[in-house]
Amino acid sequence: MEVRTTTPGITWEAASAAAQAAVRHAEANGWRINVAVVDRGGSLMAFLRMSGAYLHSIDIAIDKAYTAASFGFPTKDWMAAIGHDDGMKLGFSAQPRLIVFGGGLPIRSAAAADGIEWIGGIGVSGASEAQDQECAGAGLAAIGLAV
Repeated sequence: MEVRTTTPGITWEAASAAAQAAVRHAEANGWRINVAVVDRGGSLMAFLRMSGAYLHSIDIAIDKAYTAASFGFPTKDWMAAIGHDDGMKLGFSAQPRLIVFGGGLPIRSAAAADGIEWIGGIGVSGASEAQDQECAGAGLAAIGLAV
């Protein structure tokens, strides 16, 4: 019996290309961002900070990527997933590193045959929620993946 001991994930080359594309998109629009790319386990694979981007947004970008990689759906979808359940709102809000607003996207595997639905996450922080989301999407598009 063969046992698989590694999980397919995003390469450093793809992580770097996605981060660079997100920054280029922000630069073209006059926004200043931080962008992080993590693998499926939440380990940081790439990070870029534009000059003048908010310092506090560094950790927010990393946590957006971590949240998207942890759950496999966009961070902006968290409030809809929680709905009106007050217990879930209180419970999840107490969890460190969980971000429930836009700017974090899962990185989905391009090869459906590998059985892995998502392989990491990208998180952007520093502009508006919609602009962060747009930059994250530009990062995914640059490596040939859909939002």
